[in-house]
Amino acid sequence: MRYTGLASVALLGIALANSGAQHTHAGAEQLGAVHFQTSCDARVSPSFDRAVALLHSFEFGASIRAFNDVLAADSTCAMAHWGIALSRWTNPVAPGTRRPAQLQPGRQEADVALRLSPRATERERLYINAVAQLYKDYEHVDQDTRISAYAHAMEDLVAKQPADTEAKIFYAIALVAAAPPTDKTYANQLKAGAILEPIWATQPNHPGLAHYIIHAYDVPALAPKAAAAAQRYADIAPSASHALHMPSHTFTRLGQWTKSVETNKRSADVALRDSAIGEALHASDYAEYAYLQLAQDSAAKALVERLPSLVAHFDPSAISGAAPPSAGVFAIAAIPARYALERRDWRAAAELAPTTSAFPWTDAMTYFARALGASHLGDTSAARVAIDTLAAIHERLGARNEAYWTEQVAIQQLSAQAWFALARHRSDTALALMREAGRREDATEKSAVTPGPLAPARELLGDMLLELERPREALVEYRATLRKEPNRFRALYGAMRAASLAEDRAASKRYRLSLESLCAKADKPGRRELAQIR
Repeated sequence: MRYTGLASVALLGIALANSGAQHTHAGAEQLGAVHFQTSCDARVSPSFDRAVALLHSFEFGASIRAFNDVLAADSTCAMAHWGIALSRWTNPVAPGTRRPAQLQPGRQEADVALRLSPRATERERLYINAVAQLYKDYEHVDQDTRISAYAHAMEDLVAKQPADTEAKIFYAIALVAAAPPTDKTYANQLKAGAILEPIWATQPNHPGLAHYIIHAYDVPALAPKAAAAAQRYADIAPSASHALHMPSHTFTRLGQWTKSVETNKRSADVALRDSAIGEALHASDYAEYAYLQLAQDSAAKALVERLPSLVAHFDPSAISGAAPPSAGVFAIAAIPARYALERRDWRAAAELAPTTSAFPWTDAMTYFARALGASHLGDTSAARVAIDTLAAIHERLGARNEAYWTEQVAIQQLSAQAWFALARHRSDTALALMREAGRREDATEKSAVTPGPLAPARELLGDMLLELERPREALVEYRATLRKEPNRFRALYGAMRAASLAEDRAASKRYRLSLESLCAKADKPGRRELAQIR
């Protein structure tokens, strides 16, 4: 897939909903309150604080420019090179192995900071030595090991500089970045939250604190703990598109779809103003997901139709906001796939246009949707081709040591194989494959790059059990889905149907009422499922 360069002026009028209202942030820049003490020239202190504020909100392109402004005024400021090196690492919680083209410039900045470090303070040398761990010998040392080394170096910094709250804040997000996605005790995330929350009580306008609390608790079991930070972060730093988007991570976890739509509309507006097209795409994917849960399909369709305008101006090599290049490419594949699958438009899913990108896990989503669509239509030949392509992508990711995404594609592959087996009337095989997909999905966590899977494995298992006329078992799977993905339209509808068929009238009524409340502002006549309820 090829993209042309940025040209933001033409995009400023693109809205994320049917409404023509634009949310702008005129006036003075608002990034929150940060002070980071350095030994650099005192005159650059305000500029350095601004650069760190941008870094805390993951506005990486802007923070690199800001740290370079510091260097223009004080070329010996080692900590400005530290800031650029950390900015070039980009989003610390985004999964995916960073490629040499990204790592080399970051290592160069870390090396310059190390060369200048004899002029720095002991505290500053600890920061510089820590960021160097992210890039150290990357040709031979794997990324997880380097991230762990960075987290340990930040822990050492905190131990040696216990009064340095900035060190504690950066250490906390390092803990989140180093957390294994299979650790269901959430030890790192809880430790990070325990560091951040007391500091936030004393520095309520610090952008990194609210931001990192949301990331620390961005798992279903912990999401309620981030509610206050989610409500606050957008107000702390409204000039940063990611600050406006980030509350939707928590809103998504809690099934608060209207709030998610609103904050992502604001985020995309600011991202477009700043030519951060990747960030606008990322916000659009979250908005698409939310619209579809509300059954506001016309608004969701508008996002699909406007996607080419964003794609035409997307430069995946640019460092801008929190969304790494892969997040923009992810959204480009995910948005049309979501629109087809959430509405159960199997023909549209089967006919999605395949893409090839530098990020194979994003391409896999298209083939996963194509496989599900073809199997539901009984086109087993097309389904087989899509499944074989998923297998090839899975193998390629494994060869690249992309452990997280290899497993996510494996789950998609199992789910696709399950529905292929059902299309061939092999129900026992289908159920076994689908149960395995559910088990493996339960053992991991979704990435921050996505609001949720295209189709949760346990939800698909519930659908399969309903087709096989086993409603009581199906209800168990829908309930499991809703515990992890609250207020999901398809899981609620499936649970209502399963409860009705199982003659559990009370449960069926509860789910029907939940759907009616969820879809109070849905399109009319809208989806056939809602027409049936009405």
